[in-house]
Amino acid sequence: MPKLIFLPHEVICPEGAMIEVEAGISICDAALQHHIEIEHACEKSCACTTCHVYVREGGDSLEPASDLEEDYLDKAWGVDPDSRLSCQALVADEDLVIELPKYTINMVSEQH
Repeated sequence: MPKLIFLPHEVICPEGAMIEVEAGISICDAALQHHIEIEHACEKSCACTTCHVYVREGGDSLEPASDLEEDYLDKAWGVDPDSRLSCQALVADEDLVIELPKYTINMVSEQH
């Protein structure tokens, strides 16, 4: 099973995390199942940018971003070449190293 390695984030997972997941699950769903509270204001429907992450290693194993995902990434804070919307990026068979951005443009979270 592939591993998702989350780099430390001072609020969401201060010590980082490593989880094993089944291929085919989205990065967002995998994180949420393991109590890594990634924001997802649009209910994971590719209609916002709150679940933006950086896939620092293993990103080549992911399917390319759709045009819709690319359009939303254009609106995300701090986008770089490793950026993905975690609700759209489905884990394949390689381990991934994931960095959570320091900020999102979301002013309201589903959890609040």
